Amino acid sequence: MNIKAIISTLSFEERQQFVLYLEKKNKRSDAKNIQLFKLLCRKELSSKDICLKLYKTDKCNAYHALRKRLFQSLIDFIANKNLEEENTVEMQIIKYILASRTFLLHNKPKTAYKVLNKAEALAKEQHLYNILNEIYHTKIQYAYTNPSINLETLIKTFKENQKNQYIEEELNMVYARIRQTLNKITYKGEILDFQTLLNNTLKEHNIKLSDSLSFKSLYQLMSIVSISAFVTNDYFKIESFLIKTYNSITSQKIQSKQLFYHIEVLYMIANTLFRNKKFELSIHYLDQMLTQMLSNKKKHYSTFKLKYNLLLALNYNYSNQQDKAIQQLIPFTKVKHVDIESLLDIHLSLIMFYIQKNEFKKAHTVFSKFYHTNNYYTEKAGIEWVLKKNLAEIILHIELQNIDLVDSRILSFKRQHYPYLKQINQHRAITFLNLVEYYYKNPEKVTSKNFHNTVEASFKWIAAEREDIFVMSFFAWLKSKMENSDLYKTTIELINQ
Repeated sequence: MNIKAIISTLSFEERQQFVLYLEKKNKRSDAKNIQLFKLLCRKELSSKDICLKLYKTDKCNAYHALRKRLFQSLIDFIANKNLEEENTVEMQIIKYILASRTFLLHNKPKTAYKVLNKAEALAKEQHLYNILNEIYHTKIQYAYTNPSINLETLIKTFKENQKNQYIEEELNMVYARIRQTLNKITYKGEILDFQTLLNNTLKEHNIKLSDSLSFKSLYQLMSIVSISAFVTNDYFKIESFLIKTYNSITSQKIQSKQLFYHIEVLYMIANTLFRNKKFELSIHYLDQMLTQMLSNKKKHYSTFKLKYNLLLALNYNYSNQQDKAIQQLIPFTKVKHVDIESLLDIHLSLIMFYIQKNEFKKAHTVFSKFYHTNNYYTEKAGIEWVLKKNLAEIILHIELQNIDLVDSRILSFKRQHYPYLKQINQHRAITFLNLVEYYYKNPEKVTSKNFHNTVEASFKWIAAEREDIFVMSFFAWLKSKMENSDLYKTTIELINQ
């Protein structure tokens, strides 16, 4: 029962509202729940510290009972708040349906159908297919009472809505299966043919990419396509699809209840554009993302602030604004957040920025915060993140001339990761580390023509615009050693090819 994790999802305004909620709920003047809540908001205090402040002892059953009651109050408050905010439209539509049925029972069909038409318009706006079914069911059932109704047209509309509802439900199942598969690939290191699985799953559920869907379903579809790009490291082919899909979404009237999905979609597009090295356009979509994050009283700002700032910093870094990128991330190395994966990405990105700036001691200071095992980081951020972290560590120790550590880290990398890299046909990573090891043992030879020829023959090169930006960043380090050039300048030149 992680109460601090729950509290971290509340905005400043929501925390104030929760205190007022507790004040109204409290029947005794000596209740300690508000005091406990305020202490839990102070991130630096441990449970032991809080218990001492409340009860003057660090072992107290009363404290644990108080935490349980506060947990329940938080759940009730969050649930009630979401019911008020999210279900206003749905409740209004349901009231219209109930009222219309009363009018029909009292033989007032014209009034009933006017109310049902209002309900239908609202439900269409919100893509509420279940509720639309109820509306059409009622309209068809009582069509005989209203001579102006075209029953055949109404039945056709009802069947089209049923099809939309079916597609949405099927896509939800596809999304769930694909996400589960990604979890196996990313976090457990299982070897799977993702593209075949994607095609078979879509085919099994009769889902076509051209189907007209709700905003939520379109978000899920875009997620599936983005997952495919993540697994194959090919973001180039999905860019056009994502932007076209987004334009089809924004042509609809987006309601505040769809805000979370709207922000997710903007992030996916901005991330794809960044991976395709279109930094200005990526920042353009990040600006739109921030606008949505700040709307509706910053409802989702806390949820997305790490992802937003990380992607903005990455765009700055690769568009030749290195100092701006570093300053963007430094504040977030000192915060706690439920989005542990983004926090880890922020730390690793800052290490990369410092290495590119030749500030190796600062990079090592940030790296020293990675004190957990590889298994822990694989569980939290995925195996690809662990591979990048371990490669960055080897490069960092080479730069710091920590000779003993370099040998042990290279040996450890080979032992832990080579079998997996061979299984997924990522031989480039193996080749790269072998070249890094050669440089480390023979630094005087890497500027030679022979070494240049060896590197040229070692990789199957692809067009620069399609190459993964992080792969290019690692190679830029080796290239800077071969050419005896500045790392950051080499990186930018390579990216801009």
